[in-house]
Amino acid sequence: MQQSTEKSARYREGMATRRSVLGAAHVDRAEAAKSAFDAPFQDLITEAAWGHVWSRPNWTKRERSIVTLALLAALGHDEEVAMHVRATANTGATKEDIMEAMLHVAIYAGVPAANHAIRIARGALEGMEAPQEREEPK
Repeated sequence: MQQSTEKSARYREGMATRRSVLGAAHVDRAEAAKSAFDAPFQDLITEAAWGHVWSRPNWTKRERSIVTLALLAALGHDEEVAMHVRATANTGATKEDIMEAMLHVAIYAGVPAANHAIRIARGALEGMEAPQEREEPK
């Protein structure tokens, strides 16, 4: 059985949302690294996570960003925490929002999970600020 290469409307919407949240450069790198092996998974997350969930109108991207960070931190998904902290530059979630999410993680998922995620978030935030600091005249 041959699989169609045409993408669904949900996939196209998901790709647009994914680009708006994570940034075109990040998505371009991920797409370039995609292999025949993981392409079905990449299509699934683009359509389901980005097209079906992140594209829903009921919550703002800021709200989805905060909830996503809390869930990722609670589950210990370190790389995803860092990626979604960087995505806050596009979602409107603030440093204060991130800390509020981590406080919830501490109470509902445990202090060690929050402590670890806070270190990751802090490093990601510092990395986001570093290029701007280098561009300012001394």
